[in-house]
Amino acid sequence: MNLSRQLVAYAVIGGLQWLLDCSLTMALSHSLLPVAQANIAGRLAGAALGFWLNGRYTFGNAGNRLGGRPLARFALVWLTLTLIGSLLLGALEQHYSLTTAWLAKPLLEAGFATIGFVLSRYWIYRRD
Repeated sequence: MNLSRQLVAYAVIGGLQWLLDCSLTMALSHSLLPVAQANIAGRLAGAALGFWLNGRYTFGNAGNRLGGRPLARFALVWLTLTLIGSLLLGALEQHYSLTTAWLAKPLLEAGFATIGFVLSRYWIYRRD
């Protein structure tokens, strides 16, 4: 798949991930969990969906395996971005409000999506 098709596929799949992630984060943080913990649950649900869909459709090819190195690379990126995002959202909630953290989450995820695309294309799903 060429770059423009990958961008479109990544954006569509990312939109699905974003809806699942943000909805779950907001639902869980509304009354069950602190926003930082809810963010981890939301990102985990979105990550599972995104890893599979992007590995199969966006960056997939006949030789791609979705376990092994791609999974380890994905997990490293996901853990790093989730930690950063959760710390930032927790700080926003603590210093401002839960609503502020909710409003910041989509913007934060948009930045992470850009980082994720580049790393997915050139490192995570790369055939070795």
